[in-house]
Amino acid sequence: HEIELDGKVYPIKCCRNLNGHSIGPYQIHAGKSVPIVKGGEATKMEEGEFYAIETFGSTGRGYVVDGLECSHYMKAFDAPHIPLRMPAAKRLLSHINRTFGTLAFCRRWLERDDGGSFTVHKNNGKQTRYLGALKNLCDVGIVQPYPPLCDVKGCYVAQYEHTVLLRPTCKEVLSRGDDF
Repeated sequence: HEIELDGKVYPIKCCRNLNGHSIGPYQIHAGKSVPIVKGGEATKMEEGEFYAIETFGSTGRGYVVDGLECSHYMKAFDAPHIPLRMPAAKRLLSHINRTFGTLAFCRRWLERDDGGSFTVHKNNGKQTRYLGALKNLCDVGIVQPYPPLCDVKGCYVAQYEHTVLLRPTCKEVLSRGDDF
C-alpha cells in the first residue's frame, strides 16, 4: 500500500509491534492481543467477547517506540491497594476514581474547570499543581502512563479501529458508521 501526499508517494507499512485487544467491562485492555501482522500471539477468540480491532499504518519503518512528553494515563484495572503518603496523590486518586474510573484520561481534562466531567463536578473539578501526585501514582503502579508512540521523525502514522462482538453465527461490528 502507498499514499500520495503533496505529489510524493510514500509506502505504507504496518506498525508490527502494535496490536488490537480484547475489551472487558471497564477494562479497555482486557488481556488478549490481536496481532496485525503474521507471527504474533495465537490466542483463540471466543464467542461473547468484545475486541478492538486496530490497524496502524506508517510511512516510516513500521515500528513505534515511546517518545515525547506523556499526556495520557489510565488507572490500572487491577491496581493494588497501596498506602499513599502524599496527600496530593490521595486527592488526585480520589478525583480519578470518581471521574474516570479505569478509563483513559489526559492531563488537559484534569486542567479544565470541570476536571474532566461536568456531570460529576460541574465547574468545581479543576486540578492544579497535580504533576507530582500523578508521577507518584504512576511510580507506585496505580496509574499507567501512555506516552505518544513515535516512528521515524517526520513520518506519518495513522490508526483505524473497530469494536466487534463475536456472536454465535457472526462478527458484529459495533462501531460502524456512515464515515467508517
